[in-house]
Amino acid sequence: MTEPKTDTKGALYDESFPLSSKYDPAWVYANEMGPNVLWLTELLCRAMDIRSGMRVLDMGCGKALSSIFLAKESGVEVWATDLWIGATENWRRVREAGVEKQVFPIHADARSLPFAEEFFDAILSLDSYHYFGTDDAYLSRFVRLLKPGGQIGIIVPGFIRDFGRDVPEHLLDVYAEDWYTFHTAEWWRWHWEKTRLVNVELADILPDGWQLWMKWETAQEAAAGVPEPGSEAEILRADGGENIGFVRIVARRRDPTRQS
Repeated sequence: MTEPKTDTKGALYDESFPLSSKYDPAWVYANEMGPNVLWLTELLCRAMDIRSGMRVLDMGCGKALSSIFLAKESGVEVWATDLWIGATENWRRVREAGVEKQVFPIHADARSLPFAEEFFDAILSLDSYHYFGTDDAYLSRFVRLLKPGGQIGIIVPGFIRDFGRDVPEHLLDVYAEDWYTFHTAEWWRWHWEKTRLVNVELADILPDGWQLWMKWETAQEAAAGVPEPGSEAEILRADGGENIGFVRIVARRRDPTRQS
């Protein structure tokens, strides 16, 4: 990873994220795998009941920044699980952060997880659940890892409105890639509620979510020195918050012994 050509500290600082702002921007930048995951984790935790001592699954943790954040800021134990990034690489970052007694890296596919049923007090997934969780049958397998009454929370990129087949022109090129996994908050609510396995407590578009995404992309552009044609920053500018944002869903597992 090349060093940023400009100082990203000012670009990544946001007073509305007091916890995230404690972390070295160079560290966040060097380990990025998408929009600033610390901002997203902080926003998700505000909507969840995360307490010290809990066992938490961080599904699709990437380079474990969110897992390290959860351990440091919430005092939880985190199973940092990812398919694309190896456990040994994440273990190095975990040790460097000084949370090796709280964060346990796991290399696993989301569809074949090596955990006992009802093991976790809470499950979080930041900017990754849309890659595997749109399958109608996925939640029924995934939620078994969660204790009855435990919460599952995700933040994923999504659409503010359902435009059906009338894809806006500025999204046509990217829609053929993985943007077809983007959905609205209403779509995600129904996707989970129809299983009758969870009670959805929150399904919303993050306030100013697209601006946060834009701020991150702008910081990356400044670090690179040259705007990238066809970049997400360019797409976000063209969209202007009309269609693209972040969807946040929080639900609580129903007690399977009391299912009607």
